[in-house]
Amino acid sequence: MCAHVLATAAWPYANGPRHIGHVSGFGVPSDVFARFARMRGDDVLFVSGTDEHGTAIQVKADAEGLTAQATADKYHGIIVSDLQGLGLTYDLYTRTTTKNHEHVVQQVFLALYNNGYIIEQTQLGAISPSTGRTLADRYIEGTCPICGFDGARGDQCDNCGRQLDPIDLKNPHSRIDGEVPEFRETTHFFLDLPAFAEQLTQWLDSRKDWRPNVLKFSHNFVAELKPRAITRDLDWGVPIPLPEWRDEPMKRIYVWFDAVIGYLSASIEWARRSGDPEAWKIWWHNPQAVSRYFMGKDNIVFHTVIWPAMLLGQNGQASRGGEPSAELGQLGLPTEIVSSEFLTMKGSKVASSRGASIFVGDFLRAFGPDALRYYIAVAGPENQDTDFTWDEFVRRNNNELANEWGNLVNRSISMAEKNCGAIPAAGEFTESDTELLASARGAFETIGELLSACKFKNAITEAMRIVGLANQYLSQQEPWKLKDDPARRDTVLHVALQVVQDANTLLTPFLPHAAQRVYELLGGVGVWAAQPEIKYVDEGEGTARYAILTGDYRQQAAKWESTPIAVGTPLTKPTPLFVKLDEKLAVTGPEWAPIS
Repeated sequence: MCAHVLATAAWPYANGPRHIGHVSGFGVPSDVFARFARMRGDDVLFVSGTDEHGTAIQVKADAEGLTAQATADKYHGIIVSDLQGLGLTYDLYTRTTTKNHEHVVQQVFLALYNNGYIIEQTQLGAISPSTGRTLADRYIEGTCPICGFDGARGDQCDNCGRQLDPIDLKNPHSRIDGEVPEFRETTHFFLDLPAFAEQLTQWLDSRKDWRPNVLKFSHNFVAELKPRAITRDLDWGVPIPLPEWRDEPMKRIYVWFDAVIGYLSASIEWARRSGDPEAWKIWWHNPQAVSRYFMGKDNIVFHTVIWPAMLLGQNGQASRGGEPSAELGQLGLPTEIVSSEFLTMKGSKVASSRGASIFVGDFLRAFGPDALRYYIAVAGPENQDTDFTWDEFVRRNNNELANEWGNLVNRSISMAEKNCGAIPAAGEFTESDTELLASARGAFETIGELLSACKFKNAITEAMRIVGLANQYLSQQEPWKLKDDPARRDTVLHVALQVVQDANTLLTPFLPHAAQRVYELLGGVGVWAAQPEIKYVDEGEGTARYAILTGDYRQQAAKWESTPIAVGTPLTKPTPLFVKLDEKLAVTGPEWAPIS
């Protein structure tokens, strides 16, 4: 039965190019899952976009001498290009500076406000002494007053997962310039999180199959809920949709509140662009629909506590009751939050803000998308922080992609092309033939269950185990020595090519670009693994054009099943599927990211 699956990923900030640490958390895992779900026949809606509001954008704009909008435009374009190059098959990748997003954010705000879950309070706000601007919580660092972690942020401690306010930190300082912030009284709107404590606790207790790190952070956060400010003294963001505040020049809905609503606004934008403005409701109003959100661990509580609280309040399902927005209706909560740990370099989080970055665009230009996708899947930070090293990358690329998978494809097709010119027919199978074929067929169920559970590392390891079995089979059967027994030679080559085709299907969610090439090498015609495309759109007359990612993925040939190879299909001599890298790279790194 076809399931309706909403797949989405945390929205990257438009304050610079994305690095490989970013896409290891939100990018590649979400696309692997979306591709697999489509292949098994699910009706998938995969959405995300660029997060373009907040202090981070204004800080970058000041540094580059640009306006905030020009900065968002610049980096949104770069990010879209990088994600397209990586092959992330979004039905819609958009941005938060659209009129559509502003409207949806304001609708959620009003529903929460009317239901009594947004309150007005005065607090001490952190101000930069040199500029007079509000310093965002995430731009203030110091020592956590609870666990003593040096490097806690003004909104939470990544070490113990506790919710914080900037004034709670010991030795607070600005991450921008090291200044000690001033704290001044200011009036803001707050999401009254304690009003959701009972419902959130019950909901989290019902999440039995979530990753342990996600549940740990979430329960710690819920145990100490307090009202959280959702507005800031800024002129860059979504206006507050109340008459007395709408035209206030220095008061905006803050980025953390508006960004998570992007999952909903992107779904609504996709529906409008698809020609059926009501289509988004299939994924948001249907209790049977499944939604999986992908991100790094620093975004956990925003999606396991704050976003569910916002949805419960919008729906009128928390302690104060209420009615859902007439426009949005009752919205579904996340089915699962799939969080990865951090990809590190020399033990330090890979992040441009900390001076250790390998940018996605540079990586793609040097090594192509599938090498990075493979590394993230097989050696990435799925369950624990993982250190990226050039040595490990070279080893994985050369020994596993080139020597194992690439070599299997090359020698199987080369021998069949040389001896038969086409996919040969099989004669009588031996026990070794049937065992290998059964292993390949059986892997669809095993790997399918792993991918359904978002256990990507185990899934790709199992797929590569099938590749290893096929290589062993060829080495043992030695078809190159069977010139005097062409019937047996052709049977061995038939079995090998069948397993190549099955393995290619199993690897398609991970290596879609290579999968298209293998499909064509085996005589396939048309699109096996669809790729995203960049389009330029606007929101009507007089509005600016902007780039989106989208694509027609429903017409691709890839299905999650073993299909018989077509005997007699002509073959051509293949070229290497993966290029082996110079071993020196493991010692030096590339020129654009040298090992120091």
